[in-house]
Amino acid sequence: MTQVLKKQERRVLKHLFIALSMGFAFQGGLSLTASAVDDAGTGVQTESEMTTLHALWTALTTEYVSTPEDGINRFDYARLQANVGDRAALDEYIDALAALPLSTLPEDERFAAYANLYNALTVRLIVEKYPVESITNIRPNILSIGPWKQAIITVEGEVLSLDNIEHDILRVQFDDPRVHYAVNCASIGCPNLRQSAWVAETLDEDLNDAARDYINHPRGVTIRRDGRLKVSNIYKWFREDFGDSEAGVVEHLLQHAEPELADAIRARPDIADHGYDWSLNDIPK
Repeated sequence: MTQVLKKQERRVLKHLFIALSMGFAFQGGLSLTASAVDDAGTGVQTESEMTTLHALWTALTTEYVSTPEDGINRFDYARLQANVGDRAALDEYIDALAALPLSTLPEDERFAAYANLYNALTVRLIVEKYPVESITNIRPNILSIGPWKQAIITVEGEVLSLDNIEHDILRVQFDDPRVHYAVNCASIGCPNLRQSAWVAETLDEDLNDAARDYINHPRGVTIRRDGRLKVSNIYKWFREDFGDSEAGVVEHLLQHAEPELADAIRARPDIADHGYDWSLNDIPK
C-alpha cells in the first residue's frame, strides 16, 4: 500500500523532532528556522516552522478526507488503519506537537497547534478502535460515554484529555466561538474535518470559512415548515460561547449565513429545536 507522506516530508518532521529532542533553545517560538531545515538537506522552505510541521497533517488529511455530494467530509479510517507507514507518521506528528512549548507560541500559532493536535488525536483514537459506529462507543470505563475525559497526551509536563484541550485551553484561552468549527469529534453532526491543517497565516479567514460552511449546511441550521429554526446542538451545549442567549446564537448565525438563509432567519428568529448526528464520519460502505 502506498504511503502518502513523501520521504522529503518525513525528513522535515525528523529534523524538527530531533531538534526538539536535543533541547534547542526557545525564545517565544521555535529556534530551528526554515532555512535551517533547508540546510539539513530537505530542500523544503516554508513561511514558519509550525507551518512546516503542520504540512504533515495536511498530507494526511488531503489523502484520507473526502467531500461527498452531501457536503459532509468523511475520513477513510479503514485505509489509514491498514497503512502502517502513515499511522507511524501520524504518531510522529502528534509526538512532535506535544514536544513543543506550545504556551510560548504566538496566539494564532498556539490556536492552530492545539486545534490540529485535538483533531489528530481524535483520528488516532478512532483508528485504534476501528471499526466503531460512533466515537461515543469508545469508552475507557463503563461509566464514560466517549473518550473525551481520558488522559491521552502530555504537553509541557501536563497530562491532557481531549476535553482539556477543547474546554480548558481553546475555549478559555481564546474566547472565540469559532473554536467549535475548528475541532472535529469524528461525527456526521460535527463541523467538517478540513482537508488541510489549521495554520496561523490564514487562521481567521479559514475559521470564517468553516463557520460559514457549517451554518449554511442543514447540520448547522434548518428552516422548519413553520419557519422556525432547527439548529445544531452545538448552539445548545455551548450557548454561553454564543452570547449565552437565543438572541446571541441568532446573531452569530446571521454573521455567517448566506443571504437566502439570513432572510429566513430574520423572518422568524425563533429556535424551536436542536439536533446532532453522532454517527461516525466514515467513508460510506
